[in-house]
Amino acid sequence: MNINPIKYFDQVDQAVTKWMARNGILLLRISIGLIFIWFGALKLFPGASPAEELAGPTIEILSFGLVSAQIGLPILAVWECLIGIGMFYFRFMRVTILLLYVQMVGTFSPVILMPDVVFASVPLVLTMEGQYIVKNVVVIASALVIGATVRGGQLKADAEENQGVGS
Repeated sequence: MNINPIKYFDQVDQAVTKWMARNGILLLRISIGLIFIWFGALKLFPGASPAEELAGPTIEILSFGLVSAQIGLPILAVWECLIGIGMFYFRFMRVTILLLYVQMVGTFSPVILMPDVVFASVPLVLTMEGQYIVKNVVVIASALVIGATVRGGQLKADAEENQGVGS
């Protein structure tokens, strides 16, 4: 029995790629959902969320002082948990992604409203708070990919099926 390692690798690679195409979006939705539920739930318990000291003042600034951190943080917590739960139910994906993008506007607002909190040295050196904010670029891109499937779009494992994609 003569096994060609290149041919074997190619077969394994094709199988893995097909598995990723079949399951990638679902796993992305689950992982984003878990993150939102986890981070949102932490905000329901005073002192438990590392983002609390940034989110509270941001809410107060964005609401022109009309909503205090004590009121705004539980609302944000529930909002984030709803996004997380929504990621598990494809039927509500459009609304979930809309909620996510609105939440991201608030999440990124300290970059403009509180640059001294976000940057150790403008524009490249981020504080821990800044890193916490900027990593959400991945969440935004993930929501774009997930949103592309709402009307039946899907990932394809074979190059022939992807002609013109990404060009």
